[in-house]
Amino acid sequence: MPICPDTRIAYDRAGPPHGATVVLIHAGIADRRMWDPQWQRVTADHDSIRIDLRGYGDSTAQPTQPWAPFDDVLGTLEILGVNRAHLVGCSFGAGVATEIALARPPLVASMLLCSPGGALIPHETEQLLQFIAAEDAALARHDLDAAVEANLAWWVDGLGSSPNRVSREVREAVRTMQRRTFEITAGWDDADELEKELDPPALERVGEISAPTLVLSGGLDLDAIADASTQLAAGIPHARTLTWPDTAHLPSMEKPQAFTSLLTDWLSLGS
Repeated sequence: MPICPDTRIAYDRAGPPHGATVVLIHAGIADRRMWDPQWQRVTADHDSIRIDLRGYGDSTAQPTQPWAPFDDVLGTLEILGVNRAHLVGCSFGAGVATEIALARPPLVASMLLCSPGGALIPHETEQLLQFIAAEDAALARHDLDAAVEANLAWWVDGLGSSPNRVSREVREAVRTMQRRTFEITAGWDDADELEKELDPPALERVGEISAPTLVLSGGLDLDAIADASTQLAAGIPHARTLTWPDTAHLPSMEKPQAFTSLLTDWLSLGS
């Protein structure tokens, strides 16, 4: 497992060393392992990188100076010699991908944004506030198990659905990844204060994006994510949108074969 010496960001890289690089950026309830179902297929045809954002997976270095996830990714890609990329981001990772596209337009060949969240959420809906309250309450009493379960209930199971809607394997994978994040960042009291945001914010600037963009959302996801998808579709010139009505926040894990086909078809259009 390589770690970039300058950015201290963990990553995997595989695939033929030619053409634009596929860069996979994970959700905020996951880490780079969420792309396991797609990794073998994507790396068969494309130079590919999957990254652990800071505070996730194996990227355990606590920030000690102003930082931003999109800067971490850009710095890592620069060191790895990537000058053209297809960005694939899920949830928080979709927000990071969009910030990269705004900060470094020539880098981005295309974007596939799944369940757009993070910097792309236009406002905190009542559903989102209820989740935040449940997670915050569990963390306040240092109950990591309850905090993980809140994330599973709100993001993985799907609104109004039981835990049996998705496979046990998917829930266990997300449980492992989310708990890892809580454990890494437990003592990062100053990290939020040091984190920088794109200025002006990404959502106010999506009309500047010229890269071909596909926005995928799940019909069982929170309304805040649906709102983000709507704003991206309206704001990014010529963006395409797709909704899978029977998935929630992690379509690539819920329907791995369908998502892999969608991704490879999308990449073939942009290669």
